[in-house]
Amino acid sequence: MARYNPKETEPKWRKRWDEAQAFRAVMEPGKPKYYVLEMFPYPSGRLHMGHVRNYSLGDVIARFKRARGFSVLHPMGWDAFGLPAENAAMERGVDPKAWTYDNIARMRAELKELGLSIDWSREFATCDVEYYGKQQAWFIDLFRRGLVYRKESVVNWDPVDQTVLANEQVVDGRGWRSGAVVEKRKLAQWFLRITDYADQLVDDLEKLDRWPEKVRVMQENWIGRSKGCRFRFHFAGQAPAGFETGLEVYTTRPDTLFGASFVGIAPDHPLAALVASKDPKAKAFVEECRKGAVSEAEIETAEKMGFDTGLTVKHPFDPTWELPVWIANFILMDYGTGAIFACPAHDQRDLDFARKYGLPVKPVVLPPEEAQADAVLKKLLDEAYTGPGTIINSGFLNGLDIEAAKAAAIARIEEQGDGEGATVYRLRDWGVSRQRAWGCPIPVVHCEKCGVVAVPKSELPVVHPADIEFGKAGNALERHPTWKHTTCPGCGGPATRETDTLDTFVDSSWYFARFANPDAAEPIDKAAADYWLPVDQYIGGIEHAVLHLLYARFVTKALADEGMVSVREPFAGLFTQGMVTHETYRRQNGDWAEPGEVEVVVEGKTRRARLVETGEPVIIGDVEKMSKSKKNTVAPEEIFDVYGVDAARLFVMSDSPAERDVQWTTGGVQGAWRFVNRVWDEFDSQPEGVTVEGGDDPAAQALRQTTHRTIKAVTEAIDAFRFNSGIARLYEFLNALKGAPAKDASPALLAARQEALLAFARLIAPFTPHLAEECWARIGGQGMVVEAPWPAFDPALTEDAVKILPVQVNGKRRGEISAPAGAEPADVEKIVLADPEIAARLEGLTIRKIIVVKDRIVNIVAA
Repeated sequence: MARYNPKETEPKWRKRWDEAQAFRAVMEPGKPKYYVLEMFPYPSGRLHMGHVRNYSLGDVIARFKRARGFSVLHPMGWDAFGLPAENAAMERGVDPKAWTYDNIARMRAELKELGLSIDWSREFATCDVEYYGKQQAWFIDLFRRGLVYRKESVVNWDPVDQTVLANEQVVDGRGWRSGAVVEKRKLAQWFLRITDYADQLVDDLEKLDRWPEKVRVMQENWIGRSKGCRFRFHFAGQAPAGFETGLEVYTTRPDTLFGASFVGIAPDHPLAALVASKDPKAKAFVEECRKGAVSEAEIETAEKMGFDTGLTVKHPFDPTWELPVWIANFILMDYGTGAIFACPAHDQRDLDFARKYGLPVKPVVLPPEEAQADAVLKKLLDEAYTGPGTIINSGFLNGLDIEAAKAAAIARIEEQGDGEGATVYRLRDWGVSRQRAWGCPIPVVHCEKCGVVAVPKSELPVVHPADIEFGKAGNALERHPTWKHTTCPGCGGPATRETDTLDTFVDSSWYFARFANPDAAEPIDKAAADYWLPVDQYIGGIEHAVLHLLYARFVTKALADEGMVSVREPFAGLFTQGMVTHETYRRQNGDWAEPGEVEVVVEGKTRRARLVETGEPVIIGDVEKMSKSKKNTVAPEEIFDVYGVDAARLFVMSDSPAERDVQWTTGGVQGAWRFVNRVWDEFDSQPEGVTVEGGDDPAAQALRQTTHRTIKAVTEAIDAFRFNSGIARLYEFLNALKGAPAKDASPALLAARQEALLAFARLIAPFTPHLAEECWARIGGQGMVVEAPWPAFDPALTEDAVKILPVQVNGKRRGEISAPAGAEPADVEKIVLADPEIAARLEGLTIRKIIVVKDRIVNIVAA
């Protein structure tokens, strides 16, 4: 019996797939299509086990759909621009382009080793001139339509990397890579008007019924559509210069106006700037706020800080009631108007602030379960009440519920001419400027006479200069002596190129559409896009649940309005896979140790670890996501070399549901490897020349039933992304085959085994494709298994011959019976009445009625 040898088998089948161009996507009108796409990787140069899991999941779906008769598109590309390449260039003295393409070559080779069913003819990188030149073309279209604009904006500035950072790249007030204290600067930045599509982006979430609910909720919260009231507070006494008409605020809770305690403004509100220009203490406070938290999530949890401006405003419903105006660090300038009124009793941030500074707390909403307002007040020592209730302590609003009170308050404000009902969004326009060279150049020039002018499409692509120097931080395009100097397309006079480049989220906002035809002269081949889009199954990490997916949805809608695509949602189905995790290990000096350096010993219920070389004790830490920083990674190539690719693929899909994290263990992959060999042994034991034609005997019939039930179960499991469940059914199937061995088998059983093995090879092909091909060839399957159709099951063979039916007497379970599947009610009644246990339960009772639900349950009504 030959031992299964993946080192020979796996390369052999990958070569045959390549020679046959087995995975080349073809547009076949009239044939169902299926577009499978995993979020494309950044070319860091090394494949990790997270990649193995992510791309194996997509490969299962692609192979499954191809076998079921779909024309499948399963492409691969590289998200290749970005700051890491520039930093590598500075640190190592290399060209970021060369560094990026070298990494792509290494990772491509590793991905091909995985045996993925990818159409590599469509591969591209976002740093390919052919790709970003097409991106520049549609960017110009949006620019001419007014969806692209430039304005001054306060940004997070890293003084070491000398670039703008997104909020997510600021950690504890410092740059995520440099560690430098981030500064707030006002710079001219480029923006895309994503807010023009805010309503569509919210409303269309309802159409995405194959997206995880948590992702849809995250996007809805990020957009933050809210209905409320925009109105003005008039100043008591002389109004500050520029605020003669009052201080405009926005609120979603006008029903709580009678509970107002103070008015708050953001540290970068124009009124705060005016106060700071006259008061050194205010100026110092504003400066301190600029060093604090930058993201909304961080601001939410940061300590609340404020500065009393000394200004007061009049309450809109009572001119004799004055409210102090405070600068508060938890108020965002880019939401609403950058100014709020605070009702501490019914907003937790306001309450925290009010308690700190001794400001009033007045309840105005009485919870339904409370009888007296002072009972509510007792709860307001630490926790604001934000639930439903009836308005109290609020003049003309008293007795109304919250929604009615909102409407009444807005009506009164509008009647007074102080404001109006309004809808606002937390979503801000998308800032796409990045002060770095290794990105897509923004295709505009600046002319003193003509202003900002788009580069003519005939002059695209705008490419990087060949002699960029990356020896120091900052934008190398800005430093280049000649590149930015050009002529104006409008007047022919001197002009300068834009030296900012586009955020890499722009690059990934449309790549899925380019895959429809990456060789098209236009950015998007509309006929190809109309055939392939939307992506039927998109797969990627939950960390991209908001920004990447939101930007891709926006760009798709914008390009649809340009007539470039027909779909308005790019991803019909979304699956967010879990991470691959591993234990962490620390040496005695606190340094991290790699798993390969550590030996774990189990002594009873105790696990101890030590360094293999020295025997030094090692501290076993938490199980965490594999990361280079904590050295808890496992190199895929080492696993492939010992166990083969299929065993690694099998383990990362079999150990837990695909949406959950999977903990990598050596024992786990060894178990998968043992299964691979057990499968091969079973195929190797089948005599040659057996057909699926034969007689019948009970063992053959039982095996045939198992075969067809397994086909049904695995099909349903893959359809539902329950890959671990499907693999579990294959483990059971293998046990059934080993329980009906070929040795001394009847012709009927040998025929049933042949049918089972042919089905087994096709069922396991999406999970372990190399093993499946070798098994298929071993038992005489025609062609390659990758070309074979998915096995069909006979419904008659998936049904149990006997059904176990629970029996209830007067609604209580009193036993169960066995009855032939599909038995008629009259026959079931006879079986029930003949059962001694049921008869004992009915002793002394008179049967009034017997209700039989075929193949499911029996109910007896007796008295």
